[in-house]
Amino acid sequence: MNFYIASCVFTSKYPELSFRIQNYIRTRFGDQAEVAGDSKGAMNIVRCCVQKYKIQEFEERMPSEDAREKWRRLPDSGIFRPGDSVYSLCHNCNNIIDEMHPGVSVFSLWELIDRDDAFLFPDYHGQEVFVQDCWRSRDRADEQAAVRSLLEKMHFTIRETDANHAETEFCGNSLYRPQPPRNPKLAPKHYVEGAAGKFVPHTEAEQKRIMEEYCGKFGKIPVVCYCHYCLEGLLLGGADGKHLAQLLF
Repeated sequence: MNFYIASCVFTSKYPELSFRIQNYIRTRFGDQAEVAGDSKGAMNIVRCCVQKYKIQEFEERMPSEDAREKWRRLPDSGIFRPGDSVYSLCHNCNNIIDEMHPGVSVFSLWELIDRDDAFLFPDYHGQEVFVQDCWRSRDRADEQAAVRSLLEKMHFTIRETDANHAETEFCGNSLYRPQPPRNPKLAPKHYVEGAAGKFVPHTEAEQKRIMEEYCGKFGKIPVVCYCHYCLEGLLLGGADGKHLAQLLF
C-alpha cells in the first residue's frame, strides 16, 4: 500500500496549504483507490506516522472548525508493512518510519511531485532564491535533488548556502530547544546517535539572536526551505523565508 502522511505539525501551522496538498494527492493519485498499472499507486492519506499520537491536542490546534472537521475525517495513522511506500513532507515522520518499519520505502512529497508529468508548475521567471537544506534530512540526497529539480521547473535561479546537502547543520531554532520525547525514543539513530550537541535548551532571546546571525548572510534574497522548522527559524531570523509547498500550491 501507499500512504501520504499529512503531518500533524505542518497542518496545524498551515491548514489550508495542507488541505490543498491533500486535494492534489486525492485528485492525482486517488485516496484509498486502486489505480491499476500506476507504480506511483493509490494513496491512503493519514495524519501521522504514529498511531493515536496527540489526537485531541492537534485537533484543538486547528485554527477553525472547518479545518478541525477536515482533520477529523482522516485516519490518525496507517499500518505500515514491508513493501509499502510512504510519502510525507515531515522529516520527523520519514525518519521515524525509516527506523520503526524496516522494509517500508520512504519518500518525500517533493520526489512524488517531481515524477508527476501532469503537474502544472507556476513560473517565477528567473527569480533568484537561496535553497536551504535541513539537518533532519541531510542524508536524503534524492529529496535534495528533487527540491532543486522542482525549483528549476518553476524557473527559479538557485543559489546555494555555504553548508548544503549532507553538510547542513540547520533546522531553524528547533535545534536550540528540547525535542519532543517521542523522537529520540522512536528514531534513536537520527535523534540520539546523530544528534550530538543538538536540542540543547536556549532562551527565546538566544534562539532569536542565533537565527538573526545565521540569516544575515541572505540579505534581501528569498530563502526557500522544505521543512516547517526551518521556515520557523528563517522567519524568526528576519529572512524572507518561503516553504517550497507555498510556491508549488
